[in-house]
Amino acid sequence: FLTRLGEGSRMVITGDRTQVDLPRGQASGLTEAERLLSGIDSIAFNYFTAKDVVRHPLVAKIIEAYEKDG
Repeated sequence: FLTRLGEGSRMVITGDRTQVDLPRGQASGLTEAERLLSGIDSIAFNYFTAKDVVRHPLVAKIIEAYEKDG
């Protein structure tokens, strides 16, 4: 789908690198796209943190715990 961008269009790709459910050793398409495309002008990546959580306040604390663990 990355090659289907039309003239004057915009594309948004969403995903969460912390929620990859692939077998160990299998590459994530999201992570691979980020690696390959990060140096291209006009392509930007936005990252959210626990401060961006709009769900239950406990979810932010859970995310913070995982972020601290690395």
